[in-house]
Amino acid sequence: MTKLAKLLSLVGLAVAIGCALTALGAGLGYRFGWWHYRSGIATLANLFWVAAGTAAVCAVAVVLAATRANARRALVMGLAGLAIAGVTAWVPYDLRMTASALPSIHDITTDLADPPKFVRVAALRKPDDHPATYDGSKVGEQQQKAYPDLASLVLKAPRDKVFAAAQGVLASMGLELVEADAAQGRIEATATSLLFGFKDDVVVRIADDAGRTKVDVRSKSRVGRNDFGVNAKRIRAFQAKLQAAAG
Repeated sequence: MTKLAKLLSLVGLAVAIGCALTALGAGLGYRFGWWHYRSGIATLANLFWVAAGTAAVCAVAVVLAATRANARRALVMGLAGLAIAGVTAWVPYDLRMTASALPSIHDITTDLADPPKFVRVAALRKPDDHPATYDGSKVGEQQQKAYPDLASLVLKAPRDKVFAAAQGVLASMGLELVEADAAQGRIEATATSLLFGFKDDVVVRIADDAGRTKVDVRSKSRVGRNDFGVNAKRIRAFQAKLQAAAG
């Protein structure tokens, strides 16, 4: 049993590390232009089964090693392999569950009747990217069902203070500022995901509203059908931080 535990833990750890490296490569390969993002996503989806199976093998190795006094090394390797394989399997599983629970949309805004318009970032989009124009009323209907809480933010602070605070908030969230037009009350920025390097563009519209300041936000992915809720999450985070910063 001790030899079997050592063998399973060694093989499990090696395969687990290979799975983790493959997952990283799936994203980095697209980021560096080696293959299409769909190939990277497909790799992650298929990798789930390999990683889940590896986690099961490592779990068996841990159980066997735990019952043997002279199998400490096998126990450590089995636990390490179980952790690495478990995390690697969880990532595509979580993405799949999130995608199945949300509509396949990627253009989210706080103003469905008059979405803020992209100006500067429109020129940054490649021919194969989604257009900068709004995706339309059908997308808006799906957004209302999925994210009914998203709405314009109205603040008591003056417009210039909100405009400055909005720039600071975007920077604090790791977005790259593309343009800030104070006269038009428009700020455009781009967010880049860590692994795949997916880019989502954000436009913030800040306007006077009956003695207050109204802030609308729009966040749209450049590629992909389903944004996995990232754009809505980003808008919520921005509004919360801006409300705290501007008062």
